[in-house]
Order: sequence, then C-alpha cells, then structure tokens
Amino acid sequence: MQTRLILKVLGFLLIIFSVSLLPPLLIGWFDADGTHLVFLQAWVGLLLLGVSMWLPNRSISDELRIRDGFLIVVLFWLVLALSGALPFMLSENPHMSVVDAVFESMSGLTTTGATVLTGLDELPRSILYYRQQLQWLGGMGIIVLAVAIAPILGVGGMQLFRAEATGPMTNNKLTPRIKETAKALWYIYLGLTAACAVLYFLAGMSAFDAIGHSFSTLAIGGFSTHDKSIAFFNNPMVDIIAMFFMVIAGINFSLHYLALRRYSLRQYFSDSEVKAFLLILALLSVITVSVLIVEGTFDDIGMSIRLGLFQVISIATTTGFTTNNFSYWPGLLPVLLIISSFIGGCAGSTAGGMKVIRVELLLRQGRREIDRLLHPNAVLPIKLNKRPVSDGVINAVWGFFALYVISFVSLGLLMMMTGSDIVTAFSATAACLNNLGPGLGDVASNYQTVSDPGKWILSFTMLLGRLELFSLLVVLTPAFWKR
Repeated sequence: MQTRLILKVLGFLLIIFSVSLLPPLLIGWFDADGTHLVFLQAWVGLLLLGVSMWLPNRSISDELRIRDGFLIVVLFWLVLALSGALPFMLSENPHMSVVDAVFESMSGLTTTGATVLTGLDELPRSILYYRQQLQWLGGMGIIVLAVAIAPILGVGGMQLFRAEATGPMTNNKLTPRIKETAKALWYIYLGLTAACAVLYFLAGMSAFDAIGHSFSTLAIGGFSTHDKSIAFFNNPMVDIIAMFFMVIAGINFSLHYLALRRYSLRQYFSDSEVKAFLLILALLSVITVSVLIVEGTFDDIGMSIRLGLFQVISIATTTGFTTNNFSYWPGLLPVLLIISSFIGGCAGSTAGGMKVIRVELLLRQGRREIDRLLHPNAVLPIKLNKRPVSDGVINAVWGFFALYVISFVSLGLLMMMTGSDIVTAFSATAACLNNLGPGLGDVASNYQTVSDPGKWILSFTMLLGRLELFSLLVVLTPAFWKR
C-alpha cells in the first residue's frame, strides 16, 4: 500500500472540496445572517487539513494501483461525509447532533435525499444552498472531477475512475485518455444543470430555487429548499421540466456525449438499456395511473395522470422528489414504487439502484437457462446491443445481485434490532441502499424519528449503495490487506 501517495491524493481532494464551501459562505455573508462564519471556519479547517496531508507528500509521484484506487475512493467518501457535516454541526440554525449532521451530509453526497431536517422554509439560504450543492457534487462523483485533473497530482487517473465507477461499463472510454473522458462527462453534467436551471426559472421558480433544484434534479438527489418538495410550487410546467431532466439524468451520460458529438439521437434508440429503461417507466406509469383513476384517489383524472407520472419517474429513477405522499396511495402502489427503485436508472447515470443493464442481463440469463432445458446442446450466447456478453460479466452480475439481496436483508434486520417496525426498517434500507430517499412507515416524510444507531446503519447503507457494493466491500475483506 502506497501510504504517502494515498495521503497526497486525499489531501488534494480535500483541498478541492474545501473550495465548494465558498459559494454558501458568500451567500451567508450577503444575507448577513451570521452563517458565513460557519462556512469560513469549515473552509479554513478543511483547507488546512488538506494542505497538511498534501504538502509533505507533494513530491511523491507514482502510478496508482487498483488497490490504492479502491482505498482512496472509500476513504475519501468517508472523509468527505465527515467534512461535509462540519457546517451542520457548527451552525445554530439548524442545530444538529453529530449523527444527524453526518447522516445529512452522507445523504447529500450520495444523492440519497433522505433528510432529518424539518422547517426547511425557515432555514438560512446558505444552508439550503449547501445541501443542494452537496448533491450536485456527489451526483457525477467528485472523484471523476479529480480524475480530470489527476495529471496535476502526478498520478494516473484510471484506477480512481475504475474504483469510482464499478459495473459493466467501467472500462468504456469515450475518449482515448481517461482525463478527457472525465472532463467530457463533467461538461455535459454542467451544461444540463444550467439548462435545467434556466427552464425552472422561466417556469416561475425564483433564481435561488431554480439553481438549487437543478442541482438535485441532475444529481437525481431529491433534496429541496422547501418542506413540500416540488409540490410547493404546484406548477404543472415545473413538474414537466423535472420529469424530463430526471429521465435525462437516468440515462447513461456516455450516450449524451455521443449524441452531442455526432449530432444524432440514434444512440438512444439503438441502445437496449435505454429502451428497457423507458419501457419500465412506461409500464409503471400505466399501472400507477390506472390504479389511481380506478380507486378515485384524486377527483380529477388529469391530476391522477400528472401526479402518477411524476411520482413514477421520481421513484423509479431514485430521485425522490414528491408532489404527493405516495405512501398513502392505494393497493400495491407504494410497495411497487419502492421495488422499482431497486432497478434504478441506467449504468453511467447519476441514478441509484442495481441499474437497468444488470437487471436486463439477469433476465436474459434466466431466459437462457430455460432454453437450455429444452436444447441442452445448443450454444446460446447472451447479446447486448447485438454484441455477445462474456460469461465473466454474467457471473459478476450474478455476484452483484446476490450481494445486493444479502446486504438488503442483513441491513433491514439490523434496522429492526434498533427498534424500527418491519415496514419502516426494510423500506428505509431499500431507500438508502438504492439512494432513493423517501420510504414507507415512519420514514415516509423524513428520518427524524430513526434512532441514532439506525442513522449510523443507514449512513453506511447509503455509502454502500453509492459505491455499488464492490468498492466498499472489497476494502472490508481480509484479502485486501494482505501483501
């Protein structure tokens, strides 16, 4: 393990993160509400910590190994969650305990959107902006940003990229150099965020709300500057804009890059994962809207369509925005929507969940096993986008699925041991593992009533889901630490 090199990279990443405290500092200073002192203290503290880690090791230059990459990613997300909690702990409004501050910070950075805060409309604007910005930074992954400037560190960025973005698409480069790939992803992310903010503003949001909600929309995070979330605006045009960008953010960003580069939408229509993703959203929408209309949940059919479509897209993409409390919807709908979050969005998107491509491969493998019963000697390759998928990838997907199920069940049982009822325990675990946010039972609105041990468990669960299991679990294995 290259300890000094790891400290150098971690220090540099902390310096980068400390810069993100300057915008809320300026907002607090402009509003003259005293919160600028909170962000000033946090900025100075994190900057000094980062410099103290980077400066003594600045001359160390070597290629990162894959093991170093995994450790840096896990350590950085842990350090980042603790660092991001500083403004919450130092602030008087809101005044938060250590566990609540870490929970809120972890939820923001992992784009989960689970919150322990209430009375958002009364909080200082600097705190509200900071929460939204945490999600935006976590959406594309600040590690990917670091990869774009990795040459400054004198280290290769590929190992960081591979450790941050696990899954079937990990080694797919958009450009010959990984640095250029990371930059391309961030440019698209920034451009879509700006477009979303402008449209929100034109639809009637204030500039502050438009920027804040564009951050959480593109990050598929779900934090809002209001207790009522998107329902606060009660604006059909805002709902439509949010739905459009949630779907866009739920699609592989590599396809956005290729579509822009080639000036063609063919990339979307020829990709099997995108088609499966849109099909899932369509089926869920038909079922949800039909049940709402048949059950007469809303007086107006138009309202049933509008709220049903919005909530399906929000939950299925693991965003977590709400225009209505879906936990009170009739029949199977609340459970169906929570289950849909296990699928999530496409690989390479900012969405959580297992990802559509993995579910698609699982289903195709299941179909192949059935066909083998009928044709034992047949050669039946699994294809994705007309290309055969290796058995190694299929085995990795099955391994991921097994770990996902085991993690969900184990963490759900742990939550029950902290005193949560079965609905609250397992829906909270699902919401945090899938980086969704809202659950059922006591966590339908917020997580304030969850016990302190439960919040620590859910914080770990959010990180586990954000790193898609492998990156975190591999560091916890004894084999990782053997030379």
